[in-house]
Amino acid sequence: MNDESIGLLQACDSGTKTGMNSIRAVLDKVRDTELLRLLTHSMETHEKLGKEIMDLLEKAQQEGRDPSAMARIGAWFKINMELLMEPSDETVADLITDGCNMGVKQISVYFNRYPNADSKVKALADRLRIEEEQLAKQLRLYL
Repeated sequence: MNDESIGLLQACDSGTKTGMNSIRAVLDKVRDTELLRLLTHSMETHEKLGKEIMDLLEKAQQEGRDPSAMARIGAWFKINMELLMEPSDETVADLITDGCNMGVKQISVYFNRYPNADSKVKALADRLRIEEEQLAKQLRLYL
């Protein structure tokens, strides 16, 4: 596996972890059962994609990448402050939609940065991007 494939996998690993952490942080604030189901399903999808990513990294004898400390702290602060001021399903949907949009942007940046990544790795990154786009679209009902 080439270096570009490793770079794209590591970026996707960080992205799946960020997505799961953000969803996990809001689940206990969700009131609507359908929204809860939607977010839980997305978290499970992120977990499955994360496992596929880690399997590929392990086969290449490489490590994953955790989100940066600044990204974790910033997300934690934003989620907690927003929900403290307005603890509603609308706020949850807004926060997760913002996260999805940032995720799509980051995947696109790394996808373009690593044009010579293996096709299997690119397909996996694309699945993650599609998951983020679909979740953001489904969340529009709650905004």
